[in-house]
Order: sequence, then structure tokens, then C-alpha cells
Amino acid sequence: MSEPGLPQQPQRILALIPAYNEQNQIDKVVCGVQAQGLPVLVVDDGSTDSTAARAESARATVLRQGKNQGKGRALRRGFAWALDQGYEAIITLDGDNQHDPAEIPRFLELAAREPYDLIIGARNFDGMPWTRYTMNVLGRWTFSRLMGRPMPDNQSGYRWLSRRLTEATLAGEEEGYEFEVEMIVICLQHGYELGWVPIRTIYNGEPSHINHVKHVFQYVRLLWRVRRQMKQLGAG
Repeated sequence: MSEPGLPQQPQRILALIPAYNEQNQIDKVVCGVQAQGLPVLVVDDGSTDSTAARAESARATVLRQGKNQGKGRALRRGFAWALDQGYEAIITLDGDNQHDPAEIPRFLELAAREPYDLIIGARNFDGMPWTRYTMNVLGRWTFSRLMGRPMPDNQSGYRWLSRRLTEATLAGEEEGYEFEVEMIVICLQHGYELGWVPIRTIYNGEPSHINHVKHVFQYVRLLWRVRRQMKQLGAG
């Protein structure tokens, strides 16, 4: 807390990019984030291409996973590093250039106005491939019903996290993309504030790394676990 009468000091904010085989896009994403004035950490999740080397050439700090371990583990490793380095907030975005770094100020402005712990970039889904569109619609509907409140976009990877939520997520159990849903659950279970900002999503024709069958199975498993937890909280 700043003393009364003293100007408030800006937060130390880190941009965290988990990346797996994104050699065609990662340097563009890193440079775009740096243009917004933020330091960049890339967690290379066992890429078999030149993702890590290109990120380093773009002057990002790079942590390398020995093998592909999943987005959830990559994010938590980055979170632990950021906490150790004393960062007060984190912005996460994907390494495939589907999130526009020029929209970072939207997150920062909302975080400065309201006491949110998690701000999620809600996509408009225009132009999304139909398989991903269908999965997102079903996922939003089921998750919103389960949590008892509207969830405009529960799987967007473009996010702002406070330090205390970052600390809380280190106890997360999910290894893959489902960690981003678990993050919302952790936020709400701790009584932290959740907000949204509209963002656009860029589809550049790059193939998705998501195994859709596996993702659906893991997502349903996660929802079942969350449902059980919510019942236990209600009983308590």
C-alpha cells in the first residue's frame, strides 16, 4: 500500500506466453507484447522446433520444459517463476498470434479501475472454425449452469491475474488446457473478483494443438469434479 499523499507506484506486470511448436509466430507475439512496455517470459513446453530459440532472439526470457507436459503445467511453472521474481500481476496470452498484444491496455485499464483478481478476454467467436465454435458454445453453456452465473468465455487464454490468485492457482491439478477452467473455479472458490474485457481473436490458419476428443473427455471429467466440489461447499 502507498502512503497517503504519495503517488501510487505502477505494478510490476509480466507477460507470460506458454508455447508449443510456435516457431512461425512466437517472435511476432513477443515483439508485440514488448511494444506495450511489458517484459516477456516464454515457457517452451517441449517444442520440437525452434520456438525457444526464436523467443530468445526476440529478447524474451525463456524457460524450457524438457518434454511436452501440457499448457496447465507450463503456466504454473511460469507463475512460480513470476512470483519468485516479485511480479505483482501477470498477463497470459497464447503463442500462436491469435491474441492481439495491442489489446493489453484494455486489461490494464480495467485492473486499475476495479479490484479484480482475474480478468478474461472474452472473444466474439466471429470466424471461428465450426468445430471449435461448437465446443466453445457447449462448454460455456454447461460451465455457466454449473457455476450459476454467465461465463462469456471460459477457455480464452488471454487473461490478467493478480498476485494472490496466481499464488492460489499453484495448487491446481489440471495439466492441459482445462487448467484455464480450473483457474476460474479457484478464483470464485476463494471469493475473488472475476471480470471480462471484449477482445478479438485472429485466426491465421495455423493448426490447433488441441486433441479435441481428449479435450472433451478431460473437460467433462473436470466439470464432474467441480460439480462435486460445489455440492460439498453447499453442504458446508
